[in-house]
Amino acid sequence: MSKTFLLAFGILLTILSSVTGLVLIPNWQFQSLKPVVKADGRRYPEAYFGDQDKGRGVYIAQGCIYCHTQQVRMKGYGADIRRGWGTRRSVPRDYLEDRPHQLGTMRTGPDLASIGARQPSESWHALHLYNPQLTSPGSVMPRYNYFFDEVKRGQMPPAEAIRLPGNGHGDVTHILPNERGRQLIAYLKRLNQSFPLPEANQ
Repeated sequence: MSKTFLLAFGILLTILSSVTGLVLIPNWQFQSLKPVVKADGRRYPEAYFGDQDKGRGVYIAQGCIYCHTQQVRMKGYGADIRRGWGTRRSVPRDYLEDRPHQLGTMRTGPDLASIGARQPSESWHALHLYNPQLTSPGSVMPRYNYFFDEVKRGQMPPAEAIRLPGNGHGDVTHILPNERGRQLIAYLKRLNQSFPLPEANQ
């Protein structure tokens, strides 16, 4: 038996065992997971619908996953819960509606697994996306002002427009999320892993 054959066999065996251990077995283990349905009819996790679902596509297209995670680590494995990023650790059931999931790998910015619970205000999300410095001074997050229509000084703002704090931002006094902005905000407000799950306490 040649060394080349042994090397090729070893590489193939390594790949097959990796796929089995990291893909096939976890899929088999979690295929029986179902959403939790409470007596009052509440279902967790809820399916994404309408603007939430479209906003998820905007989130993916903007590459938010490169700076934000959506996984709260358990106590003892980081300060996520102490920082207020979640009330419990993330578990597989949290991601039943996520295909593809948006767990992320880097935390240039804070974890977003429960940003909808931490910041339920639509105006907060709008201001933060328009100019992160308005809500989080010192943030390195880029501005996403192209998700907004601007109302300049002297113009009559629509009733649903969001007023910029202070004297505004240059000539701009109010902002109004455009279609993609509304969709992204709807998705961010939907992110909430505070629902109590028994397996999260194990």
